[in-house]
Amino acid sequence: MAPEEREIALSKQDLREVTAFAAACAEVVLRIYEADQPDDSRPRDAVRAAWEFARGGERGKSLRDMAWAALKAAKDADSAAAREAAWAAMSAAGAAYLHPLARATQVKHILGAAAHAARAAELVADDDGSIGAGHLEQAVGRATPLVVDVLARFPAAPSGGGRVGELVRVLDAELRSLTFTADSQRSD
Repeated sequence: MAPEEREIALSKQDLREVTAFAAACAEVVLRIYEADQPDDSRPRDAVRAAWEFARGGERGKSLRDMAWAALKAAKDADSAAAREAAWAAMSAAGAAYLHPLARATQVKHILGAAAHAARAAELVADDDGSIGAGHLEQAVGRATPLVVDVLARFPAAPSGGGRVGELVRVLDAELRSLTFTADSQRSD
């Protein structure tokens, strides 16, 4: 195994916390998808399944199927913003499948839902980057000390990935810069 692929310890609680973070980030843009495809519940179902896992449910075939269904829903979307919202939902359900390998690409399992949600919101606002920045700020506020700890176990987010990749890197840097006091309160 290459040095960059060393195994990272991940508990089920780590995965649940990361999935809860991702679900919270994705659910705020579900309305964007639903405005585009009002009769399609696949992204909402994926976020619901992510929450179920985060709250103690199983990480099994149903959760994986919901993630795939949200990915398929993205292909059915009529607008780029709706596609991004569906990808956020897919990423939320997929967060439960964070791999325990020290690869920079795994950072998207942690932060992808937030980045896709931010991009969806930007697109709805005529590609206004300040809207995406506001969504990333909200994501920082949702991050628990455990989410930041899990993120810190992985290398920094990789280059590439267009605007969503850029949003992942901005959020990655912001979360890595946080410090927490003993009582888990954020301080900057």
